[in-house]
Amino acid sequence: MLASHPEKRISFNRSIRDGDLVIVYERHDNMKAVTVSEGSVLQNRFGVFKHSDWIGKPFGGKVFSSKGGFVYLLAPTPELWTLVLSHRTQILYIADISLVVMNLEIVPGCVVLESGTGSGSLTTSLARAVAPKGHVYTFDFHEQRAASARDDFERTGLSGLISVGVRDIQGKGFPDEFVGLADSVFLDLPQPWLAIPSAAKMLKQDATLCSFSPCIEQVQRSCDALQFCFTDIRTFEILLRQYEVREEKMESSHEDVNGFNGSLSRKRRQCSDGNHVVSNSTSSVMARPCGEARGHTGYLTFARLKCFS
Repeated sequence: MLASHPEKRISFNRSIRDGDLVIVYERHDNMKAVTVSEGSVLQNRFGVFKHSDWIGKPFGGKVFSSKGGFVYLLAPTPELWTLVLSHRTQILYIADISLVVMNLEIVPGCVVLESGTGSGSLTTSLARAVAPKGHVYTFDFHEQRAASARDDFERTGLSGLISVGVRDIQGKGFPDEFVGLADSVFLDLPQPWLAIPSAAKMLKQDATLCSFSPCIEQVQRSCDALQFCFTDIRTFEILLRQYEVREEKMESSHEDVNGFNGSLSRKRRQCSDGNHVVSNSTSSVMARPCGEARGHTGYLTFARLKCFS
């Protein structure tokens, strides 16, 4: 499985072509992935959109329907793909992914081992981080899940940076061909402690490992296993609180006993006592926490391989 791959750059600095995957953006909480096909149409509440009108447009451009409604055609970046992909398993979201990429010290040219692949949310971000000359080798024990992930990576243009294998990493460990070659290892397994001895053999000297687990009991057993070959063991839980920013109109009033001949931006009404109240209509940007915040997703445990002299 370990082989050289042609250099593949992730770039959307070009026009949209027939067969491209685009993210159709209606609003921040309503997006979908669509493969452009000459002769096809997209129908939504804003009207009918012809795919033929999309071809030749730049990524990020606005396109209009026959009714005058519009959507934006965005590039399938890892961040957006995480928001629209099909959930075959629980996935990691942007906050967790950001910490994983940073603490695993993943840079262009790295070799990363991952198990299991799942829905491929993290895998796409890992591929972007190692591009253009690195590679991600990801494994899942479920053959159909692995095949679906492989298809997704082909659609998003990442197949040159990702190799998907079917393997029970908990039972068999990583393939021997990776011994001493990995810059980092990521584990998303029910029993990650079973795979930690194999992961230690795969890593280069002073390289890093991350294990994702939803339950603290899994974290405790993993930490016990890590102590033999790893140091600098740390566990994080990220709770993300999102704020909604919007412009709102506000009105302030004051009494005008002498009458008022002001600007047109002010409104004036007469009270029962004969006086007038002048209302000033202004706009203000308001920020407030969203009603629903994403709660616990899981625990991220990081560790660094010990240096044995």
